[in-house]
Amino acid sequence: MNASELIRRPIAAALLGAGAVALPAGALYLYGDAPQAAETAVLPSGTAAAPSSATAAQTGPATLPDFRSLVERNGASVVNISVKATVQTAAQMPGFPGFGPDDPFSQFFRGLPMPRGDMPMRGEGSGFIVSPDGLILTNAHVVADADKVTVKLLDRREFEAKVLGQDGKTDVAVLKIDAKNLPAVRLGRAENLQVGEWVAAIGAPFGFDNSVTAGIVSAKGRSLPDDTYVPFIQTDVAVNPGNSGGPLFNLNGEVVGINSQIYSRSGGYQGVSFAIPIDIAMNVSQQLQANGHVTRGRLGVGIQDMDQALASTFGLEAPHGALVSSVESDGPAEKAGVKAGDVITSFDGHAVDTASELPALVAATAPGKTVPVEVWRDKRPQKLSVKVAQLSESESVAQNAAGPDAGRLGLAVRPLSSEEKHQIDVDDGLVVEGVEGAAAEAGIRPGDVVLSANGKTVSSVEDLRHAVAGSKDHIALLVQRGEGRLFVPVDLS
Repeated sequence: MNASELIRRPIAAALLGAGAVALPAGALYLYGDAPQAAETAVLPSGTAAAPSSATAAQTGPATLPDFRSLVERNGASVVNISVKATVQTAAQMPGFPGFGPDDPFSQFFRGLPMPRGDMPMRGEGSGFIVSPDGLILTNAHVVADADKVTVKLLDRREFEAKVLGQDGKTDVAVLKIDAKNLPAVRLGRAENLQVGEWVAAIGAPFGFDNSVTAGIVSAKGRSLPDDTYVPFIQTDVAVNPGNSGGPLFNLNGEVVGINSQIYSRSGGYQGVSFAIPIDIAMNVSQQLQANGHVTRGRLGVGIQDMDQALASTFGLEAPHGALVSSVESDGPAEKAGVKAGDVITSFDGHAVDTASELPALVAATAPGKTVPVEVWRDKRPQKLSVKVAQLSESESVAQNAAGPDAGRLGLAVRPLSSEEKHQIDVDDGLVVEGVEGAAAEAGIRPGDVVLSANGKTVSSVEDLRHAVAGSKDHIALLVQRGEGRLFVPVDLS
């Protein structure tokens, strides 16, 4: 991901001396991840309470919100989570947890043999109490592969926790401790959050207990690489190692999210952090408690985002919706009449503005439910009904594929042979043998197979020429590359 990446592992930070931390470069961090080396310091997060949004709005632009009451009411509901596990060690220091090849302290150990075999590992994260009888939510990566999970309350009492269930796709885990009359948080609704609204988190970044950080909601519905089931809440709240699994509060003192990841080039907070909406987390929690696993809906389509060139090609005034690039044979979408080239603009009553929004909507739909779907086809809206199927672990809800930039046309193509059609399981198409100018700028490559142009199948060179001749400014080519398909807009102006 260029200079920055989403990091899904806990910070393998060796706390040395007065808290010096060795951090890997460039990544998105799920802070408080799976078990870590004993030297590692990845610690839990906490919670806070504050005045209402209405009160804050009345105070005027000169007054900042006061988070003191929020912290006082909710601090005791936030817990620290310590995990222990046993892992296999590597033979050389570069593979030893906490020391990557770019870490400044690894130079003192590089090349030294390390003992093989099992080694005890430790890690820490955060969580919050959602019921007085000891039910706790945290991130799945905090407790993943743990042999023992210990929960410490604000009053310093410690309990061994049982992991009732965890779901890696949403990064939510449910714990239970044997305790009564615990202070539980109040839950809000993430869908009611507004961009620009104040939010706060409490935790133990780098081991500093009960640290309070605050900021605003920067955006909603963010889709991150490999996280197609969660429309993340983006904030500028400072989140660091130790905040993972802890709660995100609104000004009413209600939990609206679970702090999960940051986007960083340095491994430390750089102004962009992400939280799992509490609505999604609670749905996952209820399923884990009831069934021990999570069921998700499946649509059976490949999708991509719209841009202005594609929107013009398909007759849309503005680029919005999820463009269907492929439809699974005999899948839920095909049975409902969805076709490649359709633009899904609404799913079960929810508007679909970008392709990244659709997978989360489909995943949250109960398998077997029939839902209305609106598509844009042949330059006019159509309504369909889809019976959602159940997603298996190896399947995709609705695969989102990024498309290339637009260019001008310039292709050398030939029809597929019978053997080639059989190999890639298509009825017709043109294999690309040469690319220049327009097509090259659009990202088309030799070996790609052009399946359709402007929604119409092409089985001959003449079909493609006719499609180009009938197009004005843009032409949309459906291209198969390997096992994936995507629409490529080509600028003909």
